[in-house]
Amino acid sequence: MNWIALEHLLDQTPKSRLVTLDPALDHAELRQRALRLAAGMRNRGVARLAVHLEDAADLAVALLGAWRAGVTVLLPADLQPASRSRLAHQADLWLTDQDGDAKLSELLAEPLEGAKLDLDGCRLLLCTSGSSGEPKLIEKRLRQLANEVETLEACWGADLGDACVIASVAAQHIYGLLFRVLWPLCAGRPFMRRAQPFSEDIQLASRQHPRFCWVASPALLKRMGDNLDWPALRSVRRVFSSGGALDAEAAQRLEQRLGQLPTEIYGSSETGGIAWRQGGKLWHPFVGVQLSQDEQGALRVASPCLPPGHIEQTADAARIEADGRFELLGRLDRIVKLEEKRISLTMLEAALNEHPFVSDTRLGVINENRAYLAALVALSERGPACTAQRWSARTDRDAAQAPGEALRSAGPAASLAAGHPAALQQPGQAPPDPTRRAAAGAASAAARASQRLSGRRSMAASAGRPAGSGALHRALPTDSGFARRGADRLGDRPCPRADH
Repeated sequence: MNWIALEHLLDQTPKSRLVTLDPALDHAELRQRALRLAAGMRNRGVARLAVHLEDAADLAVALLGAWRAGVTVLLPADLQPASRSRLAHQADLWLTDQDGDAKLSELLAEPLEGAKLDLDGCRLLLCTSGSSGEPKLIEKRLRQLANEVETLEACWGADLGDACVIASVAAQHIYGLLFRVLWPLCAGRPFMRRAQPFSEDIQLASRQHPRFCWVASPALLKRMGDNLDWPALRSVRRVFSSGGALDAEAAQRLEQRLGQLPTEIYGSSETGGIAWRQGGKLWHPFVGVQLSQDEQGALRVASPCLPPGHIEQTADAARIEADGRFELLGRLDRIVKLEEKRISLTMLEAALNEHPFVSDTRLGVINENRAYLAALVALSERGPACTAQRWSARTDRDAAQAPGEALRSAGPAASLAAGHPAALQQPGQAPPDPTRRAAAGAASAAARASQRLSGRRSMAASAGRPAGSGALHRALPTDSGFARRGADRLGDRPCPRADH
């Protein structure tokens, strides 16, 4: 492959070097657009640029152009109003696909001269959840990104060759940005402009290329079913997976179908890539990564992907083998990942507790076939009376509409999320008492209040379940035995009672 270091992408103009497909874009065209964008931003006096673009080629142009102009780039995780409001002071200009924001074509001017990018002066800001639950910005220097893509090429470049990079993940996060954009850009490896979010999309794109690799998430890989043409897909050069652990059963199915185990990547926005594995429980640290542990057994990381001399403290407990490989033993904080979405239980609890009917909440993860969030809700003094009144009015309305049987067939959790008494009234049972109805109503109302969080549509969407599916929250009935069982499943902190 014709490797070009990240800092040299704008001072070299190789011939016949394809960057992206459909529509095709070669390196010379990408370089010219980036230099024109750099001139346009310099003319406007932009210092910080927020970028959220679905097209990976446009994202590459925006990154390189901004860095050539000395502009810091902010990559917001989404464009929800809450996210934009929180980040408003961090950007002079928003470059997105949304109406009302700046567009690439509007910012182009007579190009600047090509030049080497400043490895220590070019900056990128990534958004993620901190250990306290409050979103935070993580700064990356170009040198850290350059070190990481060189490490990836050293590991797997020879295996991939000129394989087209087909990805299901967004490029707004560090995994997608590196594996889907920056690494192939340096390697001269073509990549698809748009993410392919479904397995059928991945298959269709793969059939168009004799050589290809996948950059995917565990959520997609574990749902790839028998409907795909697996013999035609066995030519995939490598399958990358990151964002969460891929369960062993899904990995084994893929090995049977593709003839290889997926290559899992362990890391974070803060640390960059830490380690990889291809089957088994043990992770192999990347070259240059140095691991240690604190007194609680949590990993501490030093790496070329971090600022020089910096040691990043993680909340991941681990057991380190004598040969340097290690096994992850779980999180020591209250950040969880569901469907590769990083969720702060502390932040969600704080939002739920703002509801006037709620005095305390305990959130945790329930694993029943798949993982989802559950909420144990203790009502405030106002809760029982107010929610009982609302439930009574809703019951009268629902009686006229007769949706009970449909809700009951969907299961208690779905009924509860809809605020329907079928959630607590099983066939042959007496109607639930007002306090239990109030608890269910408070859980439903509090969950709806949490929609303000992180700019996501709902907690259900954040948890990787369809918005409105309802199997996200449960209320505590008056049975203290249920409360004890809930506490056992959700953590060692005593769970709040709902019978006061």
